[in-house]
Amino acid sequence: MTHMEHLINLINSTGHFGYVILFLIIFLESFPIAFFLPGESLLFTVGFLASQGYFDPTILIVLLFIASVLGYILSYQIGEKIREFILKSNDKYWFKKKHIEKTQEFYKKYGAKTVIIGRFIPIVRSFSSTLAGTVDMNYRKFLKYTVVGGFIWVGGFISAGFHLGKLIPNSERLLTPIVLVIICFSVVPIIVEYLMEKKRNKASENKTPENI
Repeated sequence: MTHMEHLINLINSTGHFGYVILFLIIFLESFPIAFFLPGESLLFTVGFLASQGYFDPTILIVLLFIASVLGYILSYQIGEKIREFILKSNDKYWFKKKHIEKTQEFYKKYGAKTVIIGRFIPIVRSFSSTLAGTVDMNYRKFLKYTVVGGFIWVGGFISAGFHLGKLIPNSERLLTPIVLVIICFSVVPIIVEYLMEKKRNKASENKTPENI
């Protein structure tokens, strides 16, 4: 039995609770403790299944968009509480005020990029909203970027899966390879950023006093 058949059988056995399960997965993925949950691959797959009649695509997009926004909002509020805890702890713990200040500088420079583009990067997606609350990012700005990023992320991947299922005959045979490609491409930004940061650190270490 293929992975597709397993997924279809699971959906058939849960009925309308399948929507509830999907809502919870997307909602929980907004929190650091759930960084391991699937994102793009799940959205693409359920979009494809919608093209085969297993889901209503409109309900999927609306429901999972709401889940993505609500998850980010609650994660932001948790980040605010973490900030209060750190500021009151007087640097007793590993995460100190200087860490907040450093993260705050990053968000001032890349705030929109982190909240919107971070949606498309595994792990980053689960931490960005919590950190936004921790560094006290402007809430109205955060909410705007959350809504835009959530709509593009959810609507984009579900629509892509839906249209592929409609356009390509016997496309179920291609689903697993396509999902694997999506997963691979989603981790590319992490690898690129890691290599660039490593290069920057090496260049900084190689600077001599005369060149500074």
